[in-house]
Amino acid sequence: MLKIQHLKKHFNQLEVLHDVNIEIAQGEVACIIGSSGSGKSTLLRCLNLLERPTAGNILYKNKDIAVDYDVNELRSKVGMVFQHFNLFNNLTVLENCVIGQMKVLKRNRKEAEEIARNFLDKVGMLRFAEAKTKQLSGGQKQRIAIARALCMNPEVLLFDEPTSALDPEMVQEVLEVMKKLAEEGLTMVIVTHEMGFARDVANRVIFMDKGVVVEDATPEEIFNNPKHERTRMFLGRTLNN
Repeated sequence: MLKIQHLKKHFNQLEVLHDVNIEIAQGEVACIIGSSGSGKSTLLRCLNLLERPTAGNILYKNKDIAVDYDVNELRSKVGMVFQHFNLFNNLTVLENCVIGQMKVLKRNRKEAEEIARNFLDKVGMLRFAEAKTKQLSGGQKQRIAIARALCMNPEVLLFDEPTSALDPEMVQEVLEVMKKLAEEGLTMVIVTHEMGFARDVANRVIFMDKGVVVEDATPEEIFNNPKHERTRMFLGRTLNN
């Protein structure tokens, strides 16, 4: 589904990504882990052109995303769920899920609302359809953000630390929704610091450090027998906290 080739990203003189090469197959759940500043979120943002790569290529279904896709078309296929939800607080929950469908996919309101209600029901938020999003908790907002992304019928869904802005008791409700999506076979790339989730749900875990992929293996290999010293040190710090 996604092929990342020799990807580099600079911000002025700061090199954030250096020669990143990753392939994501259809139906895979890949969790990207690593310390703050390792390039995880920048990599994710490059995958749907929220950031433009400095060098290298990203192929989606063997087409270069920077050349062969209209940005709106790409973002409907490669959806994104953000750390801080990015909802429209002045709109209702339903409107948040309808607006992109009508503007980007050109669906009529009746169809868009039907699809929105279906996905809100899926994430357990249908009863809040007419509420303003500013009235809701962080966990509820993140579930709405996931429903909104699903309304665009993405083939790949990117998650940028979806639980890091949540209170601890709300983390589980969001992870449960994501786990259900993984079980249904949705292709997902998830930047996360939830090691238990990465261990239990991912097919692959990618450890990044200082802008490079240090290790890319199954959860069992990464967590039980990491090959690189940097991976061992990171997991030692993270799992013992």
